[in-house]
Amino acid sequence: MRVFDPQAGKDLADGVTGLAFGAGDPGVHLTALSVVGNGGAGVPLRELALVGLTAAAVTYLLTSLVRVFAIRIGAVAVPRVRDVHVIPTPRLGGLGMFAGMVAAIALAANLPALTRGFAYTSDMSAVIVAGLVIVLVGVIDDRWGLDALTKFVGQLTAAGVLVIMGVSWYLLYVPFADIGTVVLDPLQAGLLTVAITVATINAINFVDGLDGLAAGLGLIAASAICMFSLGLLHDQGGDVSYYPPALISTALAGACLGFLPHNFSPARIFMGDSGAMLIGLMLSAASTSASGRIAINAYGPADVFTLLSPLILVAAVVFVPMLDMLMAVVRRTRAGVGFYTPDKMHLHHRLLELGHSQRRVALIIYLWVGVLAFSAAASTLFPMSVVAPMFGAGLIVALLVTMAPRLQRRYAQIRTRGHADHSDRRDSVPGGT
Repeated sequence: MRVFDPQAGKDLADGVTGLAFGAGDPGVHLTALSVVGNGGAGVPLRELALVGLTAAAVTYLLTSLVRVFAIRIGAVAVPRVRDVHVIPTPRLGGLGMFAGMVAAIALAANLPALTRGFAYTSDMSAVIVAGLVIVLVGVIDDRWGLDALTKFVGQLTAAGVLVIMGVSWYLLYVPFADIGTVVLDPLQAGLLTVAITVATINAINFVDGLDGLAAGLGLIAASAICMFSLGLLHDQGGDVSYYPPALISTALAGACLGFLPHNFSPARIFMGDSGAMLIGLMLSAASTSASGRIAINAYGPADVFTLLSPLILVAAVVFVPMLDMLMAVVRRTRAGVGFYTPDKMHLHHRLLELGHSQRRVALIIYLWVGVLAFSAAASTLFPMSVVAPMFGAGLIVALLVTMAPRLQRRYAQIRTRGHADHSDRRDSVPGGT
């Protein structure tokens, strides 16, 4: 690890360009610089929208076929005590989602406005290969079941594929102790990337216990990362190094959108571990691709929040599932059981106990994640004087909606008590009726 001196901006700029575009090929290096120097090609919104719609359409159409296939091979979730669903439901929805993403990425590779996202980086190839690994692990688990250690090794393998193929955190900006930008060596970068990837995979997998929940969270998180990536593209004049996160997040958002009609309560098919782990992997890959290569010379040392915003966004989009996972680990450890031991005390279970329906629980968690994720993304595009009040208002609305059943019961109790007291007073008055 080495610390970058802001006065030596050329050192880091050369390093970042080499990492993003391949320092071993001077021709590619100069070509990439010329694209950036000319202002790039701007932000291809129409092409990205087409990619997202393709992912949604392919996922929606193929999920019906996957459902039939899952039933035939016996990949069906039989209701257990801790489950919310009450009828056997097929799994393997991740197959349809992965197919939708592959179709969308294949289309993007053939769109002239997006091909530069494939020419100078291996990120797109990396997410397809890593996605295939994690989906295969998930399919095996959905059909035959895997123990926690074997599944963990599969997750490490998929994360390792990302690192080996170049999707890694290379830079970290540390705002305290005058440290500045830290350039990670290959081992540090790989360990950090694997840790973030595996944590994100398990966070999404942990929260996938309610109809439509994981798909909705994936849609919101991917949309927020896409919003952030589009801001980077705009700020950097269409820099080719920021195309991959926009493409990954757009394809993931489309796949989640296409899967939701099949999965929202009452669900006709579950995404299973094949889908939940795919969402976690792609969120991590998109965040890493967008965040791990931003240099201080891209915005200037004075704009600390912009430099920190990638990390803040990563934390925001997975905050709720991460918190749920952390609470589950602490709860199970204190109970003297393995942290992987299932229970019925996840966040969605607690919201159901408050009196919310399954659909309302999913929408409430959507609301909390949306407030956090889009506020973090918006902070990179709009001034804090606009974002902060909206963020505060969003938190208040989310809190009121969450506590609505309890507030309604409390209000009903107060009214009932008031009517009873009024009747007692009337009865105590001589001659009262």
